[in-house]
Amino acid sequence: MRFPRYFAVVLITTLCIQSSFAMTRAQLKNSGKLLKKTCMPKHDVTEDQIGKIEQGKFLEEKDVMCYIACIYSVGGVVKNNKVTLDAMVKQVDMMFPNEMKDPVKAAIENCKGVAKKYKDICEACYYTAKCLYDTDPSNFVFP
Repeated sequence: MRFPRYFAVVLITTLCIQSSFAMTRAQLKNSGKLLKKTCMPKHDVTEDQIGKIEQGKFLEEKDVMCYIACIYSVGGVVKNNKVTLDAMVKQVDMMFPNEMKDPVKAAIENCKGVAKKYKDICEACYYTAKCLYDTDPSNFVFP
């Protein structure tokens, strides 16, 4: 079966566009700075409280929990006051470097039931983020 020429052009263009949107880990980390600047003052947290989340330092404080929820909300993965893991997967597909996509999506799959255990969105986001870190610390990125 032969594919029409326009199909090949569309396929190549789509692949180029998808790969051009993927960021390096450094670019991904840098893009989180705006989220961080938005959410830190909203929840009155300091760099000492939240600066090492990416290294697994999760302080069990309400302000820290709500900071994480703010990051997820502004980042588009909280909808209708619920963690939307499908939105996380879409963002991973769109933004993450290719070598991180599968491991991060596997961590998301591993943590899919965590948020349902908590009625409070701050707690749901906090424990989801903690699960993602615990599942795969080397591929966990957080502003």
